[in-house]
Amino acid sequence: MGFTGQCRCGQVQLQLQIESAPLYACHCLNCQRWSGSAFALHMLCPAQAIEISGSTLAYTHTTEGHTSTQYACGTCFTRLFNETDAAPGMRVLRAGVLHGADRLAPLAHIWVKRKQPWISLPEGVAQWPESPTPEDFAVAISEGRLQV
Repeated sequence: MGFTGQCRCGQVQLQLQIESAPLYACHCLNCQRWSGSAFALHMLCPAQAIEISGSTLAYTHTTEGHTSTQYACGTCFTRLFNETDAAPGMRVLRAGVLHGADRLAPLAHIWVKRKQPWISLPEGVAQWPESPTPEDFAVAISEGRLQV
């Protein structure tokens, strides 16, 4: 059922206990800096759907009026997921930690006004210059939910 995953060193294991979850790419500057890459792939999941084993570290910060807690492996510091008061009861999983992540394709792209100019986005995939409204995002993901 679902996916399994791990941090880089394997000390933290996770299991996704749901059959579908929306995957999206965020191109904002914060995600570029957090990931050290051009964008970050996120999977939005109910908090109880992600089972974690192993020791994690937590880092809490407030940005633009929202508090977010980032969770990472306590050994290799791989970022695993975060929780934010902007989406209570949800976790934003870093999709790159999942086994089989190569089978995933984002259903949406957000903050495309900050995307690297050499990235070409596929036609027909929802995209927004910044963050979409929760309603617009819900419509986009309902039209093409990722089956895992």
